Amino acid sequence: MTGVLRPAALRDEWAWLRTGEPSPPLYEPGLTAGLPAAAQRWLAHSLRPGTPLWSSVELTMSGQIKLGPSWRPFQARQILAPQKGFIWAAEARVGGLPVRGYDRFSKGAGQMRWRLLGVLPVVTAGGADVSRSAAGRLASEGVLVPTAFRSAAWSAGLSPDTAVMTRVIDGEAEDVTLRVDPSGALTEVSMLRWGTPGGAPPGRHPFGVSIEAETEFGGVTLPSILRAGWWKGTSGRSDDGEFFRARISKAVFR
Repeated sequence: MTGVLRPAALRDEWAWLRTGEPSPPLYEPGLTAGLPAAAQRWLAHSLRPGTPLWSSVELTMSGQIKLGPSWRPFQARQILAPQKGFIWAAEARVGGLPVRGYDRFSKGAGQMRWRLLGVLPVVTAGGADVSRSAAGRLASEGVLVPTAFRSAAWSAGLSPDTAVMTRVIDGEAEDVTLRVDPSGALTEVSMLRWGTPGGAPPGRHPFGVSIEAETEFGGVTLPSILRAGWWKGTSGRSDDGEFFRARISKAVFR
C-alpha cells in the first residue's frame, strides 16, 4: 500500500512539498504576541515550547468518504505544506474493487485523478474551478500544521472564541475562521470555499470541518477525528453536504 499511497508520478513533487528549513526556529509563546486572543490560546494549546516550527507534515489517516449516495471506507496518506500545496493520495473500495488516486494542489494548479483497479479512469479533473477549490482546501487544512502559523495573516473573528487565518494562494485571499474553546482546543474550521456543491453554480459556498478529538504527535497537538462538508453552519443543509470523515493516526513534521 505504501507505493499506492505515494504515487510514483508525484514522487518529486512529494519530496519538494516536504522540504523545509534544515534548522527551523523553535516555538515560544512570545512569538504569538499580537495575534488575536483565540489564536494565541490555540497555539499555546497545540505547541509545546521548544517545538521546531516545521513547515510541512506527512499524515496517515483512514475513514469514510461519500461517493455518490454511499459512504466508502478509505486509507490515505497526505503531504501538506501550507505555503506550497498538498497531495492527498488514497484508496477507497467501490463494489469490493479498489479505486486509487489523488487530489493535489501546487504551483497554482489543482488536479484530481482516480482510477478503478489503478487502470480505468473514474475521475480526471483540472482547470480553474478545480484549482480554486483545491486552494481553499489548502487554506483550511493549514490548521494541521500549526507550526506554520507565521506564514499566515491573522485577524480577530466576529466573536471572542474565533480568529481568522488568511493565506494568499495563487493571488487570492482565503479566509479561514477557527473556533477555539476555553482550553485552547480547536473545535471548528469554516470558510467560504470555491466549489459546485450539489450541482450549485461555481462560486464560494459555506464549507466547514467539525473536530471531535485531538492527539499529540511529537510535541504538536492536532485534530485527529474530524468531519468535513459543504453547508456546515447553514440551517437544514449541513447533513446533506457532509462528505468526509477521518481519523488521523500518524503525523510526521518536517
